[in-house]
Amino acid sequence: MKGRPLRFTPRRDAGLFAFERALAHGGFSPVAGVDEAGRGACAGPLVVAAVILQGGRGRIDGLTDSKLLTPARREELYAEITERAYAWSAIVIPCHDIDRIGLHRCNVTGMRRALAALDKRPAYVLSDGFRVPGLDVPGLAMIKGDQAAACVAAASIVAKVTRDRIMVELHERYPQYGFDVHKGYVTRAHGEALTAHGPCPEHRFSYVNVGRALRNNGDVGLGEETEGEVSGEGRAEGARA
Repeated sequence: MKGRPLRFTPRRDAGLFAFERALAHGGFSPVAGVDEAGRGACAGPLVVAAVILQGGRGRIDGLTDSKLLTPARREELYAEITERAYAWSAIVIPCHDIDRIGLHRCNVTGMRRALAALDKRPAYVLSDGFRVPGLDVPGLAMIKGDQAAACVAAASIVAKVTRDRIMVELHERYPQYGFDVHKGYVTRAHGEALTAHGPCPEHRFSYVNVGRALRNNGDVGLGEETEGEVSGEGRAEGARA
């Protein structure tokens, strides 16, 4: 292995780029961060993003957990990340896949797909929350990784902005639910809309609140259910700067 061994774990107060610096010092470069958006929603897709920030050109000020940023600031950072990142990708997993095989399985599969879609192969992977099994490179699961590592924070922003844009598009098709405001998450307004109108095809029918609304408002066509892996019908995008 090239480089010197990794001799320490960076402190959280050492800055968001400390983990990438330490891993590069130990010979692991480039480092990819991976994160998701939409895990807690009951409507809309799950979006998983992977980002590699490399060298001085990849250093972006203001990165943090996407949920701590205003929508306008997220959009600004999204544009900067997608322009300056060494590599990035975003995978969109539709709601019917979540119903068919389960949220966690979609999340893990989406992380693998997002990493595989990068134009550059990472030497190490940092993931938010839980590890990504089945990779051919080492990785580390980080609690609140989007507040501890720059590449994970960048991935959280790419995932969040990508998903928010999709939910705004869905609002045009289903304006009665207010997807442009709550983005498919469980809010009082969303619950009231579900009670009044029942679920639409973009809701996750395996969720308790959506199933209850379905029973109270009549059947909605779900399509044929099958067992298996994520279908791959979701959109994917990415670029090398």
